[in-house]
Amino acid sequence: MQYTIEARELTSESRQHNTAETGTRRITLEARDEGDAISQFVQGNASELVSFQPVRGRESIATVKKDESVYLVRVYAG
Repeated sequence: MQYTIEARELTSESRQHNTAETGTRRITLEARDEGDAISQFVQGNASELVSFQPVRGRESIATVKKDESVYLVRVYAG
């Protein structure tokens, strides 16, 4: 099944970003389920899964850390 993953960096006031850095990144990949999709995303981005709330048939939410940045990640079929 195809899953779309959208990742948006959670910013803090102490860090300044330009528009290109704070935009939403969107990818589509083939996976068995939401958990497999987020695992592929984390592995492919050399990042760390902080939390994951799978919701079958709806949007699942994860928090992912890479280097010093934290991202809000949405996972959904489609």
